[in-house]
Amino acid sequence: MWRHLGVLTIEAIMSDTLTITDNRTNKTYEIQIRDGSISAMELRRIKENPEDFGLMTYDPALTNTAACRSKITWIDGERGILMYRGYPIEQLAKNSDFLETAYLLLSGELPTAARMNKWKHNVTVHSMLHENIKKFMEGFQYTAHPMGIFLSTVGAMSTFYPDAKDIFNEDSRKMQTLRLIAKVPSIAAYAYRHSMGLPYVYPDNDLSFTGNFLNMLFKMTELKYQPNPVLERALDVLFILHADHEQNCSTSAMRGIGSSHADPYSALTGAAAALYGPLHGGANEAVLRMLAEIGTVKQVPAIIKSVKNGERRLMGFGHRVYKSYDPRAKIIKEVADLVFAVTGKNPMLDIALELERIALEDDYFVERKLYPNVDFYSGLIYQAMGFQPDMFPVLFAIPRTAGWIAQWEEMLLDKDQRITRPRQIYEGPEKRDFIPREKRR
Repeated sequence: MWRHLGVLTIEAIMSDTLTITDNRTNKTYEIQIRDGSISAMELRRIKENPEDFGLMTYDPALTNTAACRSKITWIDGERGILMYRGYPIEQLAKNSDFLETAYLLLSGELPTAARMNKWKHNVTVHSMLHENIKKFMEGFQYTAHPMGIFLSTVGAMSTFYPDAKDIFNEDSRKMQTLRLIAKVPSIAAYAYRHSMGLPYVYPDNDLSFTGNFLNMLFKMTELKYQPNPVLERALDVLFILHADHEQNCSTSAMRGIGSSHADPYSALTGAAAALYGPLHGGANEAVLRMLAEIGTVKQVPAIIKSVKNGERRLMGFGHRVYKSYDPRAKIIKEVADLVFAVTGKNPMLDIALELERIALEDDYFVERKLYPNVDFYSGLIYQAMGFQPDMFPVLFAIPRTAGWIAQWEEMLLDKDQRITRPRQIYEGPEKRDFIPREKRR
């Protein structure tokens, strides 16, 4: 099969190679195909003359560029499949808890009972924050965004643990991993309490990972906080669903910063900053704003009409990767029913259900594969549990910490990886001479 691309002619050969003919020079190049891809550096061989730099690919958002090889997470967007280390997300959400899933992402295997007990113990004993970190957080105004407090505090932790810079020391990496997994819920809870003007609550080692997080968030005057088991389990499932998602914006930031051999706290701060953006970690908040704007089920037809006319977007529908129903959305919808049975139904749920019903039946949405994604229901659940929208990206960052660290360590130990340094296509002026200021026009 032949395909003409400007001055190049590309021929796919059955022997797992690609033959490219450069019509500028009539030279032919054979490039190896491996795992459905070619090495971008091979294109550098294609030159019009020996002094040329060679060909590059132009891929502004890296939508068709593989920047790494990974064994952590696999997504089949066409079939709606998500797996962590080979385990389907549906099985993990049903049978696992977040700490076990985090262990899986970080180590590559599910733990034995003995290893799981040790892992839980180690995470639990590292959940306390240094008192100076608390004082650092007290320096923020109470009106500060919780995510801003969160990422700033994670970055400051690198100054408390200078041993984190010894990134090629396996024992040091394990220690920083424990610290981060254990302490990010404490940082998140303290940020929340600070924004509410409430005193900090210390961790309770008798509770589960998510139970203790709820304790640090919502404990008031009671001597012993007892989390609602339904909400505790719901948060566990939400954390599992958000633990990793392949090479997304924040994970790419984690790997990119980590490629300079920065310590994991600094790299994770950059990843959290990427997650802070409304196109990434703020998508579920955008869904809530949309549902509030719609107001009633009666307004749904008019909204659908405006979407079809290209006048607005339907938030929480469609995904960059998934071209069928997001597998996480199916799970999270079931979780929503359990949560609302405890908290009472969110009044915006009926609007969401009607939007989903139309989207799954209307040819406009079906043809464009605009199905509900994980953000469509997660905001409703978080809101029902008592969280304000500005806390949503922080809730996203807690579980994603496990995925970020797993991706960071995999990058660090990958012999193919070097410091990230993309190329550009320069479109500025040609060389010109400097003119003294008084002679410029």
